[in-house]
Amino acid sequence: MANKKNLGEMSFLDHLEELRWLLVRSTTAIIIMAFLTYFISDYLFDVIIFGPTRPTFFTYQFFCELSHKLGFAESICITEMPFIIQNTEMEGQVNVFVWMCILAGFILSFPYILWEIWKFISPALYEKERKNAKVFIFVSSLLFFLGVIFGYFVVIPMSVNFVATFTVSDVVKNQFTLESYMGMVKTSILASGLFFELPIIIFFLTKLGLVTPRFLRKYWKYAVVIILIVAAIVTPPDVVSQTIVAIPMLLIYELSIFISVLVYKNKNKLENV
Repeated sequence: MANKKNLGEMSFLDHLEELRWLLVRSTTAIIIMAFLTYFISDYLFDVIIFGPTRPTFFTYQFFCELSHKLGFAESICITEMPFIIQNTEMEGQVNVFVWMCILAGFILSFPYILWEIWKFISPALYEKERKNAKVFIFVSSLLFFLGVIFGYFVVIPMSVNFVATFTVSDVVKNQFTLESYMGMVKTSILASGLFFELPIIIFFLTKLGLVTPRFLRKYWKYAVVIILIVAAIVTPPDVVSQTIVAIPMLLIYELSIFISVLVYKNKNKLENV
């Protein structure tokens, strides 16, 4: 393994060696956490992963109580899920088991992966910035976990409810494959978790000069349209559900603009000193 060197002293091969070990250590961490997940696999699948397929799931109960308070009566209440999940592949359940454990391992080891990434990029930062490693890891991990929670408790239940109740004809019965359901779960959780990392991504892009607050404000209306479209796709066709999904995503984008402004001003100060 390459010795620690200053950025200016490291060759291209040294960087590749550091990157290789970053990937090796991160992959090892994911595998270890995935292995530990095996011991709670029953709870992982029965309670967590398949929770949104039951009418008693927390999100459905919350919306039902909310509909009563808003005077919508039973309009948002869910009493049944008119579909079944079936396995159509011989190795289907084995593959799903392995990949969902790996996904859980990735989520649980995410703070460690961030620490490895920070060690890799820290030589390119100022001394003062390198001291903020704990803040970076804490904030990035917090945003990621908030995104995962948002995806699990908001995006997945609304998606499941929509596809379960949508039908082109009463003749057609919904029988979803295990792979399609798990694919939706993985996509919703990872996409939400990574989207909530947008402020961190904007932070580094602004420092590198690839993004400016002016650029983000200029395309703000396009971002709003995209967010509303995404919210409309993953939610049932009602304003309440779409708003609940869209508002956090809009707040994340606004937070990214605010962070970009702070970084941009601080960057200009340092350059003018």
